Amino acid sequence: MKILITGGTGFVGTAVSRRLLESGHEVTVIGSSVSHHPAPHPQLVHVVADTTRPGDWQRLVPEQDALVNLAGRSVFNLWTERYKQAIRDSRILTTRNLVDALPETTETVLLSTSAAGYYGDGGESEKDEASEPGSDFLARVCRDWEAEAGRAADKGARVALMRFGVVLGKDGGAMATMRIPFQLGLGGPIGNGRQWFPWIHLDDLVNAVVFLLGAEECKGPFNFTAPQPVRQKEFARQLGAAFHRPACLPAPAFAMGLLGEFGRSLLQGQKALPQGLINSGYLFTYPDLPAALREIIGD
Repeated sequence: MKILITGGTGFVGTAVSRRLLESGHEVTVIGSSVSHHPAPHPQLVHVVADTTRPGDWQRLVPEQDALVNLAGRSVFNLWTERYKQAIRDSRILTTRNLVDALPETTETVLLSTSAAGYYGDGGESEKDEASEPGSDFLARVCRDWEAEAGRAADKGARVALMRFGVVLGKDGGAMATMRIPFQLGLGGPIGNGRQWFPWIHLDDLVNAVVFLLGAEECKGPFNFTAPQPVRQKEFARQLGAAFHRPACLPAPAFAMGLLGEFGRSLLQGQKALPQGLINSGYLFTYPDLPAALREIIGD
């Protein structure tokens, strides 16, 4: 297949493009910087472009068999009004421009990222793909993001929406932020730690992308979360144990409140279950957290 990946030079995009190249596909990666240029490969094309703006990069879209839309500014920053707009624009405008570039009739496959934050603060309720969206900032972004991707279905594309949990892997992502404090024994839960923590191992995320690309009957939303979610307090305990360190220094709720809307979002959680993937026949390599952490950190 010929596959185009937006946001393809990030932590997730690099892993996805590597797997697709290993499988013999032709991959075009679009990123915003040459400083994150993927390793050279004869079947890899790297394009530098700002996908929030229409441009020459859109001419590549009709040539593709599949599109994997991973673009999005990190949410791990202070949410000033300007930065919140950047979070929205990087997701919604990129997706809008991607779909606009599709011909009016197409058989392309579009796999477009969303997040478990779609459900807002889920409390104790289990969230599958049929659950209603939340109403906070991230939930509204996810809802609008998915709506832009859904327009591709009107052109005949098969659209699958990937609602990512926290992605755990060796070389970046959330683990890059958490590794040092937990190695030093300075880690701990956020707030009271009772909020549910939806997570997924990077290998399962990549495998699920490949699975959905090949599963012609699969469309609509899919929770990209492990089937055994844990509370944030349990996640912190297990991560500390993996580093052979205590994890008993919580980040108090009042301290999170000092970070404003972003900090308060860290006190929320979703017990998001991957019912769509399971029902479609996907088998998780790392369904439980201890096995995932052993692979990432070692014994």
